[in-house]
Amino acid sequence: MTQTPFRIVFAVYPGMTQLDFTGPHQFLSRVPGSETVVASRDGGDVPAEGLVFAGTSVLAEIEACDLICVPGGVNASEVALDAAFVGEVRRLALGARYVTSVCTGSLILGAAGLLTGKRAACHWAWRHLLPLYGAVADGGRVVRDGNVITGGGVTAGIDFALAVVAEIGGDELAQTLQLGLEYAPAPPFDAGRPETAPAAVLAAYRARMDPMMPQREAQTLKAAARLGIALA
Repeated sequence: MTQTPFRIVFAVYPGMTQLDFTGPHQFLSRVPGSETVVASRDGGDVPAEGLVFAGTSVLAEIEACDLICVPGGVNASEVALDAAFVGEVRRLALGARYVTSVCTGSLILGAAGLLTGKRAACHWAWRHLLPLYGAVADGGRVVRDGNVITGGGVTAGIDFALAVVAEIGGDELAQTLQLGLEYAPAPPFDAGRPETAPAAVLAAYRARMDPMMPQREAQTLKAAARLGIALA
């Protein structure tokens, strides 16, 4: 008898942050006995930060999966208002063993009504939006609450992927993949978190992000209102 593959679906969209997708994909696609599907709302080519991912499947045509992963993007709060995309994410997630995201992908999980009462991670600059979906914002690089596993901002997707691989196939498999891909981070600067970044660097980054915040907050409030979440 042929064993059914462990099906992993990446739900992608135009404008996503490509490393949110490609980092975890590099690891998860190597899990033995798995099948990895990259799907989008309309199928076909999906542009992401200067790269185009070709030949994606149509989400609505995927019957079910064992794990769904939603990457983030600077436009994630806008994508959270796409009822068709969010609806397909919710449909697949409700039947999946694991519901996962990287970076601001958790805002899309929130819009799908999958994070109510759940602890979840997000990029630090947008983490405060999670409670609008009834989630509990968590500053962890990888956060697990039941079958929901979320990763923090962008590069946290690799730590997230290793944690998920360990969950699926055990610690030894995760460590073997880590060794094979030589994941031994040693950044030249300790500036990857707001708590450790130099004050001037943090201030400059916030100055870039602040003009976007009112629109992102308004989009999140609109998406949350669709869920009927009562906000304090």
